[in-house]
Amino acid sequence: MNPVYVRWAKPVALMAALALAASCSLPKVGPNKREIFAGSVQKEGDAFIVAVNDRVTRATAVVPALGFSAAFQNAGTLTSDTIRPGDVLGLTVWENVDDGLLAGEGTNSTILEEVQVDSAGFIFVPYAGRVRASGNTPEQLRETITARLEEQTPDPQVQVRRLAGDGSTVSLIGAIGAQGVYPIERPTRTLATMLAQAGGVTISPEIAQVTVIRANQQGKVWFQDLYDHPELDIALRGGDRILVEEDTRSFTALGSTNTQARVPFESQDLSALEAIAQVGGLISVASDPTGVFIFRNEPAEIAGQVLGRSDLQGAQRMVYVLNLTEPNGLFTARDFVIRDDDTLYVTEAPYAQWTKTISLISGGLTPFANIATLTQ
Repeated sequence: MNPVYVRWAKPVALMAALALAASCSLPKVGPNKREIFAGSVQKEGDAFIVAVNDRVTRATAVVPALGFSAAFQNAGTLTSDTIRPGDVLGLTVWENVDDGLLAGEGTNSTILEEVQVDSAGFIFVPYAGRVRASGNTPEQLRETITARLEEQTPDPQVQVRRLAGDGSTVSLIGAIGAQGVYPIERPTRTLATMLAQAGGVTISPEIAQVTVIRANQQGKVWFQDLYDHPELDIALRGGDRILVEEDTRSFTALGSTNTQARVPFESQDLSALEAIAQVGGLISVASDPTGVFIFRNEPAEIAGQVLGRSDLQGAQRMVYVLNLTEPNGLFTARDFVIRDDDTLYVTEAPYAQWTKTISLISGGLTPFANIATLTQ
């Protein structure tokens, strides 16, 4: 037998044995591909493991449905002159007599400031009595008051001014430039213009959501959709409450990625490729690009479309597999939509486990040790 072969056979065999023993107990970031596939339904597990392709991306491309109901969208824009309960009016009455009903001695005009419309929509005017103001314009109210006063004073002249009152205001709170109560005026009769009046949003527009609460109804839209879809820029009503808040959706990143954490969404539609980029991408010396997994509890109707079944009931545990090394792997990852509470898990490459084994063995040797010492 070749003496060189004999000399090296023993240390090589010893290293192989040590590597095998060390690999059985090496620390790792989580299960490998073999262990994940062992938990599939096909192998008596409780999760469906599905390789992602174009059909799967289309079946699972579900994003939050936000919008306003028809009641919100069909409400007409209020004119700035329409009087509503809670509004404050200013009245001036001129009389063509020296000693009028309302005017003091030596004057022929009377000013009534800050006359508030009550909750029933009425105001009280001396000698005219209780007059309905709500639903009328200042001109219509002027004509009504004039007609009532003409019965008691000759040719009265009436002026009605509509001031901003609590009946024509909305409240804005949340991630807004200046929170507060704002009157509905001619330039701010719609949602987008009122938000601009309050200083705009103070968070990233891509993840800003706007909720409008009106009596017992409410609707929510993405801030950007107010400008991309003009029909969502609804007309406001007195008493509306407007809340601006950040999107609360998030996903969890685990495994062989640069960041392992719970990660908030940075856009309305987040793809698997964008999710990987958000956590710093894969680790070139440790991540397995053929083992990118998305864990999700999928509604039965969507799981049925993915699996081609109609007998599923309740949410199903689904594990979607992305292989970035396939010809269209990056396109598939770009089109696959990440949803709230998803778990993104990247397995460790086999090479990384081998590197750990070599490091563990070589790290235990002294600086003076070498392969020859293993033969002794």
